Amino acid sequence: MKFTLIVATLFLFSFSGWAGTFIETFNNGDLEDWQELVQEDKMPGSWEVIDRELHVVSVDGWLRLLTIGNKKWQDYTIEVDVKPIEKHRQASIVIAARIKGTWLMFCEVGDRLVPGWDTLCRTSDFHTNRSQLLHVGPHPLLKLGDWSTLKLSVKDATFIFWINDEKIAETGGDFAFAHAGRALVRGKVGRLEGFLTGGAGFGLANYTARFDNLIITGEDIPDKGKLPVASKGKLATTWGQLKRF
Repeated sequence: MKFTLIVATLFLFSFSGWAGTFIETFNNGDLEDWQELVQEDKMPGSWEVIDRELHVVSVDGWLRLLTIGNKKWQDYTIEVDVKPIEKHRQASIVIAARIKGTWLMFCEVGDRLVPGWDTLCRTSDFHTNRSQLLHVGPHPLLKLGDWSTLKLSVKDATFIFWINDEKIAETGGDFAFAHAGRALVRGKVGRLEGFLTGGAGFGLANYTARFDNLIITGEDIPDKGKLPVASKGKLATTWGQLKRF
């Protein structure tokens, strides 16, 4: 009996420190709790649940995000599966964190801005489009018709960005702006002072794409939803594989 009590106590203690997990599979088609954020207050995009996936269309050069959460969310990880279907000129897929009003920190993969700068991370005011660059680097564009997973972790004044489990950028890493094989500007990935809390989101510019299986984990994150047996961007996911940030 004593041994059973000890095991039960340890079990409860270990679970008491788990982070909250917010999961959205878009299965019920309800987007009521979500808000759209568009650069420079341009026209809204098209967000529609089709076949239990979020179908999104954006055909101009402005980033459009779907966001959730509140300004008190602090340290967390957000990941989402995405399948680009059609590319309309220069385009990007985006994952974002620390969203407060029109201010946010985000990373994108695409060729929307400068050829060769296929991954970028920055802080920005979407109202004025003023931004501070945190990372820039080359990366293959996401393959049309294939599912990929974007993931972004923020903790205090640091961040880590992954594409399909490949670490792309981390606070403190070196970067260079290059042209014709020559580095024009060198620097280090910036920090996030001033961007320590806020909601999360994802989106795109100049793509038609599907999104699915959004997971946000962190101490301030409310528990909501559950994943299907298998997600599209990766192997089957179980509760035991959901890692605390």
